[in-house]
Amino acid sequence: MNQLPPFFSLAILLLAFFLPLAPVQGQHSDHCNRRADHGSTLEILHVYSPCSPFRPTSRSPPSWEENVLQMQSKDQARLQYLSSLVAGKSNVPIASGRQIIQSPSYIVRVKLGTPPQTLLMAVDTSSDAAWVPCSGCVGCGGSASFASAKSSSFKSVGCKATQCTQVPNPICGGSSCTFNITYGSSTIAAAVSQDTITLAADAVTGYTFGCIQKATGSSLPPQGLLGLGRGPLSLLSQSQSLYQSTFSYCLPNFRSLNFSGSLRLGPVSQPHTIKFTPLLRNPRRSSLYYVPLVGIRVGRRVVNIPPGAFAFNPTTGAGTIFDSGTMFTRLVVPAYNAVRDEVRRRMGNATVSSLGGFDTCYSVPIATVPTITFMFQGMNMTLPQDNFVIHSTSTSISCLAMAAAPADNVNSVLNVIANMQQQNHRILFDVPNSRLGVARELCT
Repeated sequence: MNQLPPFFSLAILLLAFFLPLAPVQGQHSDHCNRRADHGSTLEILHVYSPCSPFRPTSRSPPSWEENVLQMQSKDQARLQYLSSLVAGKSNVPIASGRQIIQSPSYIVRVKLGTPPQTLLMAVDTSSDAAWVPCSGCVGCGGSASFASAKSSSFKSVGCKATQCTQVPNPICGGSSCTFNITYGSSTIAAAVSQDTITLAADAVTGYTFGCIQKATGSSLPPQGLLGLGRGPLSLLSQSQSLYQSTFSYCLPNFRSLNFSGSLRLGPVSQPHTIKFTPLLRNPRRSSLYYVPLVGIRVGRRVVNIPPGAFAFNPTTGAGTIFDSGTMFTRLVVPAYNAVRDEVRRRMGNATVSSLGGFDTCYSVPIATVPTITFMFQGMNMTLPQDNFVIHSTSTSISCLAMAAAPADNVNSVLNVIANMQQQNHRILFDVPNSRLGVARELCT
C-alpha cells in the first residue's frame, strides 16, 4: 500500500481529532442561549466551539480541513511573532498575533459602548492593546463591527493624550490620534479611541482601544483583540483599581462536550489551594509572562537537559513563557530532543513516523508514557495524556503534541507553554505578587 503524503496524513489526523466535537442537532441553541457570564467571570470559548460563529460547519469538509490545519500550521507564525517580541525588534507592532489571530484560539463575549454592543474578542496573554473593527471600516470583512456613532460614551483620543504615545506608529495629522500597523498579510489604520467596556457584570469606563477604520489583506481578527499582557494599554493596566492586575482562566479540553471554560477577573473567587512559581520580568518585553522552568520529567524520569536550555536572559529573550495563543508547546531544541528521545525509548521497537509538524507518531497507543511533568521553581505541572498526545478516533495514529522551537538564531531561545498543555488547568496570573499559579481543574 502506498504511504499517504505527510500533509494529507496530518489533515486526516486533525480532522479525526476535531470532527467528533460537532454538536448533535438541537444541542447548539440550548447551550448557547444560556448566559454563562456573571460577576467578574466570563465564559471563554474555543474558536471551534459549537457556540462560536467562527466554527466551520460540518457541511463543508474542505473548509473545515483548511481551518483545522491552520491551528497547527499557524503555530509557526505565532512563534515568529513571540520571538520577535523577545528579540526587541523595532518593527514589530505592539498589537499581538500577526497571522495567528486570523484564527484565534479562544474568544470571550465583550460589550462595548453605551448602550452596549456585543463582540466576540480573541484573548491574548502576550498582547497589550485592544482593537476592534468599527462600522464603515474599509476592508474589514462582513463580521460584526462596533458602531461608534451609536455609543453615547464613545470619544476620540487627542494627539496630546498619553495614550497616543503608547500605540505603535502614532500619527497626528489633525486633532485626533491614529496609528498604522502591519499585521500578518494585512495593514491596519485605526483611531485611538475610548469607550466603556463591559466584562460580565463589570463596566470599565474610558477604556482605550483602537477603532479600525481601514484594512487590507486577510489576517484580521474577526471581531477584535483583547490584550491580557502587562503593558500600559492592557486590560490589566486599565482596570487596575477594579481587578488589581489579577486574572485566571481555565481552558477546556478539545473533546469536552460544552467546549467552553472560564475567564475570572480580579482576586475574588480565585482558587486558594494552588501552587505558584515566580513571574519573571523582561524589561525589554514586559508584557510576556516569563516563568522559571527548571526541568522536565517523562513518567518518573527527569530527562537530561542542559541548564542553559531554560536560562532566563532578558537581553536575548531566552526563557519560558505561558501563552494563550500558541496551540502546541514548543521547547528549545536540546529540551525537546531529550523529551522526544525518552518517549521513543519507552516505546521500544514500535515504528516511529512523522506527520506534518509532529515528529514522534505511532500506529499504536503511546501507553508507556502516562504523564509528562513541567518542573518549575516552586511547583510542578503534571500533564496526563490528554494534554500531550493527539490521537485519531478513526485511525490508530497517535502523536506527541509538542515540537522543537524553530532552529534559527532568533526563534531558538524561547520555550512556550501552549494552550493544549494548559487545558483543564486553572492558570492564575497574580501580577502584584509576581507569581503564576497552576491547579488541575475540569474546566467544563
